[in-house]
Amino acid sequence: MTKEQVLKKYFGYDKFRPLQADIIDTILAKQDCMVLMPTGGGKSICFQVPALVMEGITLVISPLIALMQDQVQSLKANGVPAAFMNSTLSMVELRTIEEQCKSGELKLLYISPEKLFSNNYLGFIKTLNVNQIAIDESHCVSNWGHDFRPEYIQLKVLKEAFPSVPMVALTATADKVTRKDILTQLGIPDAQIFISSFDRPNLSLAVLPGRNRLKIIHEFIAKRPYQSGIIYCLSRKNTEEVAEGLRKLGLRAMHYHAGVDAQTRSEVQVAFIKDEIQVIVATIAFGMGIDKSNVRFVIHYSLPSNVESYYQEIGRAGRDGMKSDTLLFYSFGDIITRKEMIQKSELPDEMKEVQFAKLDRMKQYAESEICRRRILLSYFNEEAQNDCGNCDVCHNPPKKFDATIFAQKALSAVARAEEKVAMGLLIDILRGAQNRAIYERGYQNLKTFGVGKELKYEEWADYITQLLNSGVIDIAYDERHALKLNSVSWQVLKGERKVDLVRFEAYDVKRARLDEEAPKEKSKKEVIKDALFEKLRILRKKIADEQNVPPFVIFSDATLSDMAQKRPINRFQMMAVSGVGEQKFRQYGDEFINEILSFTGQNPGIGRAKQEKGMTFLETFEMYKAGMSLEEMAAKRSLNPVTIVSHLVKLYQDGQDIDLKQYIATYEYNQIIAEAMKLNIQKGDAIKPLFEALEGVYDYAKLRIALALWEK
Repeated sequence: MTKEQVLKKYFGYDKFRPLQADIIDTILAKQDCMVLMPTGGGKSICFQVPALVMEGITLVISPLIALMQDQVQSLKANGVPAAFMNSTLSMVELRTIEEQCKSGELKLLYISPEKLFSNNYLGFIKTLNVNQIAIDESHCVSNWGHDFRPEYIQLKVLKEAFPSVPMVALTATADKVTRKDILTQLGIPDAQIFISSFDRPNLSLAVLPGRNRLKIIHEFIAKRPYQSGIIYCLSRKNTEEVAEGLRKLGLRAMHYHAGVDAQTRSEVQVAFIKDEIQVIVATIAFGMGIDKSNVRFVIHYSLPSNVESYYQEIGRAGRDGMKSDTLLFYSFGDIITRKEMIQKSELPDEMKEVQFAKLDRMKQYAESEICRRRILLSYFNEEAQNDCGNCDVCHNPPKKFDATIFAQKALSAVARAEEKVAMGLLIDILRGAQNRAIYERGYQNLKTFGVGKELKYEEWADYITQLLNSGVIDIAYDERHALKLNSVSWQVLKGERKVDLVRFEAYDVKRARLDEEAPKEKSKKEVIKDALFEKLRILRKKIADEQNVPPFVIFSDATLSDMAQKRPINRFQMMAVSGVGEQKFRQYGDEFINEILSFTGQNPGIGRAKQEKGMTFLETFEMYKAGMSLEEMAAKRSLNPVTIVSHLVKLYQDGQDIDLKQYIATYEYNQIIAEAMKLNIQKGDAIKPLFEALEGVYDYAKLRIALALWEK
């Protein structure tokens, strides 16, 4: 089979995404390559399709047990013979898989590096007809990568063992230094590098101040019933507290971190994947090992340590391409905590410097006053041509004002307190707080005591953070985070320099949702689609529970959405739905068609015309397969031959096996297309001008056939 046939038969897609076809061609040409694609960008297709085109077996090195189990389960659901080898299997199960590998039954074998190098298992692998080696999550091989795993270092021996077998390294995030190191470590320094766009336009981006987080999170999730999401926290304690808080508010939430016993972690993860838990609150220990495509939101309770980690984590939302939301909470305390963690780590000084620099880039993103997507893309050396229109900065451009007086009050208070106060105590001085810390130090006697009463605590916190971020004031981390004056501070105090700050805004639910306006009333068509989607979602869950598999293994949300839009009622219509391959149709097609027919039956008038149209197309298709001519079909159905041609053209465009060339001579096709090119006829254009330009020599049936062949 060709790569296009494999894509349609097993995965249900009519065309490749950008770069996928080029990558597959490189692998089929036995050349090494590296693939950088964002999470959800379609990396797996790049090695799974060649695995099915070529003779032999593809070896996939995968870092986490859960990840390989999910991927193998999804492949099997698509009719692809695949298996995994890891520590969860019994000896009997391992021997069975080994026999399947030897006999050529399997096309893909997923294996962890630990298993590969245990008990000289590489010796067994060498006996197989390996056609390709895929290194998934390849950033794990690099010391510079954000998820370095020592056992990955040994993978170079695979290239030594299979020098003529193409190796493909895949990752969602790797900067230039990491990319170079990955290729060196794997022994493929000259591999061709394919870098897909890092843009994920389906993800909304928002950053909010780190105040009232639990309240905001609850409001955020309440707007998204039935939608799955992940909340990332910095500490284990945070995950437990946030999950408990959400449960008290009536949400199905559980926590997950490395301190939880393995069995409980596994149970929580399985429940989340099967849509039995709506929200999982986790440390970064969670996420890399799941292949759940219908995560609709990712929230960061605190600031990630670097842009790569952040990008990979938000990438776990909307893997199916559907609209999804991300929300990041940020406070200056996060920066302090992160810096302390780096400083106390056992990393060499050179690595600490790199980590500090990466943290600074993350800080710049969180504090951005320009389109956030521009900053993300620039980090990965990609330029955005326009603002994205799908981030909080684009929806709510920052409003600046002259804050010089506020800055002078704060700086003067720092000076009079002899540069010995941290932010919290400084705000207490400015607001004239009556508390023990103030009186113990005598700060109630300062001239600046109470000069900032007009601002709330959170307003001062916001403005002082901005002063820190813009370099108007410094912080001494080694002196209990005391605030310090610098040369810019003195220029401001002396009135030699003006300070502009972004005006403080209290949290607004609409801002978090990136909706300035009230939600627009849905059209009747959208209401129908949403209602049918919900019916199909419930059916999917029922089937998934019966088969004990995650719902997204049956069909993704994107496939259900397309199904609800198209409302297919027969095989060829269902096969035109994105994500429905032959195996999926055989297994589930009839059940979903029956659900759609039931829905239209319960809603009189909805889809009746579509249903009737589908049936008339099906009738024509059956006659075509029976070998009837155009004239015979037209006579049998009492229809004009042009109408029959329109049916066949539509069937052809939907991917059915229709030989349109038999109805048109080569010279006729060439003449029609030459004229169409002169007129710049595009898909969907009216064809009357073409009919007139050709002076009626060819009827509309011939024109439609020629244009359909030309489009393909």
